Amino acid sequence: MAILIVDDSPDEYLLLRSILMKAGHADIVAVDSAPAAFATLNLDGGLAPPPIDLILMDVLMPDIDGVAACRLIKQNEHLRDIPVIMVTAKNDLTNLKEAFSAGAMDYINKPVNSVELLARVASALTLKGEMDRRKAQEAELRRSNDALQRALREVKVLRGLIPICASCKKIRNDGGLWQQLEEYLGEHSEAEFSHGLCQPCIKKLYPGVYQD
Repeated sequence: MAILIVDDSPDEYLLLRSILMKAGHADIVAVDSAPAAFATLNLDGGLAPPPIDLILMDVLMPDIDGVAACRLIKQNEHLRDIPVIMVTAKNDLTNLKEAFSAGAMDYINKPVNSVELLARVASALTLKGEMDRRKAQEAELRRSNDALQRALREVKVLRGLIPICASCKKIRNDGGLWQQLEEYLGEHSEAEFSHGLCQPCIKKLYPGVYQD
């Protein structure tokens, strides 16, 4: 699973990268600013989520700080499920409250402790994996339901015993009422009707008009 590190300090990035790679996290992307992170995440692009499963976001950065960057990321539907862990030297309550309000799921204090980092990263990636599986299952369920609805619309066929009057040819529906044949068929099939007169009926109804 891919991890995006957003930190303007090369030393901090190298430390995080080293700890993660030693633990087996090989797919790591690093950028040094929030705008660079937005480009990597395709912030203003289409609706397809980028191949990033976790963001480690430094709080203190020039131009746009980590809290503001997190807030902008979480405002985008296609990025909303990516967990964000704030990496901060500031652990006062006001700062943490702002980070969580912006959508961060967790935080790590500097200087980074490797055990704490790996534990929080493992937890976040597990959560992301579960969300991805849930979304995939929901998408498959929607596809199956759509396919079923299409099949039901296309295979709308009359079956079974249909009571029909031997004289007027009306059909008795499930409610016990008698309906015109074309009305009943219109409700129970996809057939459409155009009305005309067959030759026997023309001869019967208009004997002086029809010529043999």
